[in-house]
Amino acid sequence: MTVRASFRRLAVSLFAVVALTSAAAAQVDREFGGEIELVDPDVLRVCADPSNMPYSNKKEEGFEQAVAQFIAKKLGRKTVTYTYFPQATGFVRMTLGSNLCDIIMSYPQGDDLVQNTNAYYRTAYALVYPKGGDLEGVTTLEDPKLKGKRIGVVAGTPPATYLAKAGLIADAKSYPLVVDTRLTNSAKRMVDDLVAGKIDAGVLWGPMAGYYAKESGKDFDVVPLIHETKGPATTFRITMGVRPSDQEWKRTLNRVIADNKAAIDDILLSYGVPLLDEHDKPIQPSSRKTEAQPQGKAIEGSATGSKG
Repeated sequence: MTVRASFRRLAVSLFAVVALTSAAAAQVDREFGGEIELVDPDVLRVCADPSNMPYSNKKEEGFEQAVAQFIAKKLGRKTVTYTYFPQATGFVRMTLGSNLCDIIMSYPQGDDLVQNTNAYYRTAYALVYPKGGDLEGVTTLEDPKLKGKRIGVVAGTPPATYLAKAGLIADAKSYPLVVDTRLTNSAKRMVDDLVAGKIDAGVLWGPMAGYYAKESGKDFDVVPLIHETKGPATTFRITMGVRPSDQEWKRTLNRVIADNKAAIDDILLSYGVPLLDEHDKPIQPSSRKTEAQPQGKAIEGSATGSKG
């Protein structure tokens, strides 16, 4: 790296620090000494990835965007706008942290980069395999039926640990964890390989497993991995992320989540997300008509699920 390039990078870093410091300072109410919430009262401003289905994309086809539209309607917001940035290092800092948007639609419970709302769904990593085949009924990675099978797994995810413990890693096919989703998608590649018979089964994060299995148009079972207990967690609660200063905004979102749980579940289920209750029981669609429908094409297919 040249001296000029090094100086340019340092200048950019210093600018980012100054910008964030200024933004934080702008939140202080000088008269009363508290913090001012910077949430737009008329527009639901969402932080999103521009190319990361089934969560979001610039065509507004993702389930995060369908949920955002639903929430905006419930809150009487005039419209929904998006600040796009890839879900990679710097996402929170460049979006929510820079006050360019007011909510991250999906964030794991307990992460300290944001303030979490109450969880609005719970899901798990899932095993995907052809329905009616010789893996029918498999619910755990320790099942003897998986011996000798080639299983797709995303490197560095919890299921990789369980595959190694079960002696299955030698035959596994690994897919990269960190990719530029504008160019490639490990989840879609894995399901495409499953359709083509290049692998016998795949292990994916639930929302991606359910969505891409469903989009494939093939008969796949999507089985949440809820029996893998002696190792890293495979089930997670997902919240919405807001700024630490936005206490009233968090409370408002918590009320919307509590009052509209069934409708939000229906939106997620329409995308194939395998949802679990707190007792690991699968959540089924409600009998009511979902108020918010996906912005993009309808997802057709015959995949079944028992979380995401």
